[in-house]
Amino acid sequence: MKKKKEKSELNITERKKKIKNTVLEWVIINFGVLMLAFGVFLFKGPNNFATGGVSGITIIISNFVTPLVPFLSQSVLNFILNGLLLIIGFIFLGRGCTFKTTYCSLMYTLEMYAMQWIFQACGMEISSGHTLTNEKFLEFVYAMLLTGIGSAILFNCGASSGGTDIVALIVKKYTNLNIGKALFVTDLLIASSTFIVFDVQTGLYSILGLFFKAFLVDSVIESIGKSKFVTIITANPDLIAPFILEGIHRSFTSYNATGGYTGEDKTVMLIVCNRAQALKLKLQIKKVDPHAFVILTDTNEILGKGFRSPL
Repeated sequence: MKKKKEKSELNITERKKKIKNTVLEWVIINFGVLMLAFGVFLFKGPNNFATGGVSGITIIISNFVTPLVPFLSQSVLNFILNGLLLIIGFIFLGRGCTFKTTYCSLMYTLEMYAMQWIFQACGMEISSGHTLTNEKFLEFVYAMLLTGIGSAILFNCGASSGGTDIVALIVKKYTNLNIGKALFVTDLLIASSTFIVFDVQTGLYSILGLFFKAFLVDSVIESIGKSKFVTIITANPDLIAPFILEGIHRSFTSYNATGGYTGEDKTVMLIVCNRAQALKLKLQIKKVDPHAFVILTDTNEILGKGFRSPL
């Protein structure tokens, strides 16, 4: 009876933790979408920084369409193009066009439209040629930072803003082409077209932004997913184990070993934890077993219970 009660309490705790993690994940996803929308609407669009993707295509198309049909602004064109790609995605991919991607794509375009409405209501015009400041390089930096970090947050959560990612999934399904290279070539063509559509300065910024964003997204994803792999070689595992289990709420793997120089029996303990937990563990080991040998290694991605689920 007691074991049954403990098992029930454990299940309730795990469910609460799962709900908490799910809520946190969606908060993070919405934050990433908001950063992406701010970056495109406030900085990329007005400066015509077409660094690829649907936002790059709409920046170029709106240069021809919007003067003729004012209603078809970048935000509206972005909404239409993303909507069409989502429909195509559902037709050709089915479940491959995930709920997260659909949600992020819709929220991204709706937030863009909402920003346009809010700024117009406040008597401010943010559009091609009407920038937030007169400092083009400053706006370029913010455009790349906001969109790069926003995209990285979404990718880290297993989502994206849709657009050309859906085209990539379709190409991947029906061909043997290298998707990364195909997307890069497509984005490069979009960025290069700004030399013709706009001017040399905008073209150079767009090409630079394409490379800058690629490196930034990779860097941010690695930073977000970075954890610590801790190896502890100790003669007193009983002094360290309780803190690992109860102090930082992690588990460990251990095995017996022999010191090559001293010939003494040792225990090797292997732990994976986040950076804050690793710092606490290091300080605790120094306090209870100053003779322990501790190795801390950076890890870019951990798959498994307590970390990211295997894809």
